[in-house]
Amino acid sequence: MPKETMTPKERWMAVLKRQKPDRLPVDYWATEEVTKMMLKHYGLSSDREMFKKLHIDRPVDVGGKYIGPAIPKDHDVFGIKYRSVDYGSGSYIEGASAPLSAFETVEEIEKNYKWPSSDWYDYSNVPSQLKGYEDYPVAGGYCEPFLLYKQLRGEEQAFIDLAINPEICNYILDKLYGLAFENIKRIYEAIPGKVTYSYIAEDVGGQEDLMYSPEHIRQYFLPRMKKVIDYVHQAGAYSFHHTDGAVRKIIPDLIKTGHDILNPIQWRCKGMEREGLAKDFGDKLIFHSAVDNQKTIPFGTPEDVKKEVAENVKIFGRGYIIGPCHNLQPVTPVANIVALYEAAHEQAFNIK
Repeated sequence: MPKETMTPKERWMAVLKRQKPDRLPVDYWATEEVTKMMLKHYGLSSDREMFKKLHIDRPVDVGGKYIGPAIPKDHDVFGIKYRSVDYGSGSYIEGASAPLSAFETVEEIEKNYKWPSSDWYDYSNVPSQLKGYEDYPVAGGYCEPFLLYKQLRGEEQAFIDLAINPEICNYILDKLYGLAFENIKRIYEAIPGKVTYSYIAEDVGGQEDLMYSPEHIRQYFLPRMKKVIDYVHQAGAYSFHHTDGAVRKIIPDLIKTGHDILNPIQWRCKGMEREGLAKDFGDKLIFHSAVDNQKTIPFGTPEDVKKEVAENVKIFGRGYIIGPCHNLQPVTPVANIVALYEAAHEQAFNIK
């Protein structure tokens, strides 16, 4: 096995700058249940110990500490109530209320709803969050406003708003993007020059096609994303864009908006074939993840997993960050996760 000569941060930056790394970076996405399962398997006590053992270059997430008004139990800062749903091998949290669902005008929202403030967070502790992790890339800030929009208005009403309530849609999205932008800005100000990328996402794809029309994506999402991306780029960092599903038809727009990294590359979805994506967009985007988490990792064999990792490295080349296509789920055999990261380390050096 070749010797590693770069830190995880240097490795990520080499790929982002389209230079040759010592090997491709490797990332980790998993549910809490899976992480506990893997720690038990290896007899380790922390995720960072596991990352080191498996040669994972997982970025460090940083953010402000909440110091605002008390939040009722099972609620978030937006007033959304959540409930835990048990599905047997694990659980997830879903919204159980939609605080803005009953309002029909902007005036009603302004009269009856209090928006969170960026001042409810203290960013003075952000530098200390990097202590001991100076050699790792830094993920600074999170932006996925329409996901919050759907929880605030309710799924059905959110889709209706895109079509017939542009005033409400623009008002709420301006609020949500504004809060996300200010959060990112304050993180960058707390650790100038140290953020590697910001997560600027919006899930727009389903299994077969886009969930929203291209026109609505261009009207409501992309211009607001661009403002955030422009700031991120001016600070010397990169835009990490997450969208599940069949999104090929909107990828040129994502590139034009300024996104640098595309995740998670669900290549089994319609139009998302790996070879085509690499051919048409490989010089404009860094591809992140792409090891299938719908069939291969949870239901294939360790050999299937290793084969797919090798295929991805060959197809995407040095413009690739290896990882599972979204969070590893509790139904996944430990042997397949082990195979994923063993293959990732073996194949990561196979770059030209």
